[in-house]
Amino acid sequence: MNEELDHESVAHGMTPDDSPELRALYKGFKDNHLNPLWTQTGDLMPMHPKPKAVAHVWKWSTLLPLAEQAGALVPVGRGGERRAIGLANPGLGGKAYVSPTLWAAIQYLGPHETAPEHRHSQNAFRFVVEGEGVWTVVNGDPVRMSRGDLLLTPGWCFHGHHNDTDQPMAWIDGLDIPFSQHNDVGFFEFGSDRVTDYATPNFSRSERLWCHPGLRPLSQLQDTVASPIGAYRWEFTDQALTQQLLLEDEGQPATVEQGHAAVRYVNPTTGGDVMPTIRCEFHRLRAGCETPARREVGSTVFQVFEGTGAVVMDGETHRLEKGDMFVIPSWVSWSLLAESQFDLFRFSDAPIMERLNFMRTQVDGQT
Repeated sequence: MNEELDHESVAHGMTPDDSPELRALYKGFKDNHLNPLWTQTGDLMPMHPKPKAVAHVWKWSTLLPLAEQAGALVPVGRGGERRAIGLANPGLGGKAYVSPTLWAAIQYLGPHETAPEHRHSQNAFRFVVEGEGVWTVVNGDPVRMSRGDLLLTPGWCFHGHHNDTDQPMAWIDGLDIPFSQHNDVGFFEFGSDRVTDYATPNFSRSERLWCHPGLRPLSQLQDTVASPIGAYRWEFTDQALTQQLLLEDEGQPATVEQGHAAVRYVNPTTGGDVMPTIRCEFHRLRAGCETPARREVGSTVFQVFEGTGAVVMDGETHRLEKGDMFVIPSWVSWSLLAESQFDLFRFSDAPIMERLNFMRTQVDGQT
């Protein structure tokens, strides 16, 4: 493809001379809700993705105090359902969308509060950067929420939360709300005004059934659209990343890049992504590690779990610390820099892009 060409440079061949007849034609288009392709090709089919969403960082030092203020002023309960504060991308006109396909929020639950049960078509997860003492009840199964855990609420599963302690807790939510809303596929249903089970087990029933390495229960041989695991525990994520870097030290090909360990959370019934529209990963960089700049089709959101470092997005460097969140829109160049050991949780819309065959990645220095 000739990269020097663009739509404007070749469009002159289809630009007709102004005339009363042409103006009448365009008025006819407008009156009949029509729009000619030749006036809008550059917007509809750009030479490369030109997202309206912008690269942006939200600081945890700002997010958490605002969530605490909301906890003091805004009750949680039926109607509003959740004390969740959506991250609104500055390029998307004020909508609480972190990207055109993804929704991210900080959710806050006060001492001994209960968020009532409901269900919706949208797929959801929770990731805990700090705190404990809350259980999320998913289809009647109480699931402990603790630091570093990834917890799933696949579409159309009833779920509610209860705080069993004297301390508040905050975590992040991720959903495919914008994708669902743009495509008019959403349903919602109220459930119990409380939660269906106030038990506080250390491990949920889904974990007891499914979380045994390399083993699948013969009672559950049918593949599922989303993962049947309620919680992916931090202790196992941490062990996997630690072992990758130890194997690298031994000269084994265990990491995705030198000094860069990473894992993907998967559905044990298929080996694919945990949910059909959202990919979840965890990345660990050694101190001093720098990833090559890359561009990817689709949207990605990161949250810093531990350590300090920076992200470079579109040539601009943003320093990061624990809890900070940032979004990388489609085809925006980005790379990570680690000052200390740098742990980051990542989620994206990659399953959508891959299934529709839109996925494309460009890494500096690779052909």
